[in-house]
Amino acid sequence: MAATLFSPYTIKGVTFKNRIVMAPMCMYSSHKEDGHVQNWHRTHYTTRAVGQVGLIIVEATAVTPQGRISPQDLGIWSDEHVEGFKELVGLMKEHGAKTGIQLAHAGRKAVLEGEIVAPSAIAFNEKSKTPKEMTKTEINETVEAFKKGAERAAKAGFDVIELHGAHGYLLNEFLSPLSNKRSDEYGGSAENRYRILSEVIDAVKTVWNGPLFVRVSAHDYHEDGLTAEDYITFAKWMKEQGVDLIDVSSGAVVPARINVYPGYQVKYSETIKNGADIATGAVGLITTPIQAEEILQNDRADLVFLARELLRDPYWPRTAAKELGVTIEPPKQYERGWI
Repeated sequence: MAATLFSPYTIKGVTFKNRIVMAPMCMYSSHKEDGHVQNWHRTHYTTRAVGQVGLIIVEATAVTPQGRISPQDLGIWSDEHVEGFKELVGLMKEHGAKTGIQLAHAGRKAVLEGEIVAPSAIAFNEKSKTPKEMTKTEINETVEAFKKGAERAAKAGFDVIELHGAHGYLLNEFLSPLSNKRSDEYGGSAENRYRILSEVIDAVKTVWNGPLFVRVSAHDYHEDGLTAEDYITFAKWMKEQGVDLIDVSSGAVVPARINVYPGYQVKYSETIKNGADIATGAVGLITTPIQAEEILQNDRADLVFLARELLRDPYWPRTAAKELGVTIEPPKQYERGWI
């Protein structure tokens, strides 16, 4: 039986040549602190395209300057950012990769000078800055910023947009009752805590017709926090709104001890996939080809997101193909060394 890892996968007319996805990983390399693409990004991402990754998702990219995790984050809050991303997309597509971008706002986890914002005025930990509770006007402005970011991503030629609703950043902060203590229509019930993500999805879809992913943290690792079962409900709502795939990660909304082991988050992907009947991506210490193949063969996810393993080996797809007995076309320049 042919390896599922190397079978194509199509969403809304966009076909990935295999099920291998490079997960978004912050590079903190916009050294002029203006959010612009630098040579590092051109080299880093294009190398993984040469390595035959099917879909490459560019790191968390801030929709506002205030929404950066660090001053060195990439940004998409200005039309001036489009040209750099357009060039980057072109470089990746030259080598057959489909391209995505993760639109993000760091919320209370922004490490910046000046004011930071969050659903509630609660610091992440004792060393973190206390954020300002967002006004409804600021919430509306942030929703609009995600829309504008999506519009620019479309102009740059990206194939996929992923909304960052995980890892304790702004959208995740609204979703979790641990970080959202609001008493208005954006806090309290699950429906209210979901409201800003719902508004972002609707706004983005007015300017974006392509595949839309949402990354979630499907477990808060806290007795009063959310679990994958809670995210089944959120995922059903996202599906109704036209989200195509849930990228299932976990943790980081509050400090917590997490027992990590190979594939420790895959069970959350499986729970959401089956519970909400929606496509999912699995991530989290997935390192070996046989492990990735097992996830797909057992229908625990539809795509496999690799992070640190692709930092260690940009040509991991070649390694995987060899181990799984699959022949993949190498770049012509590398044919002599591909066997």
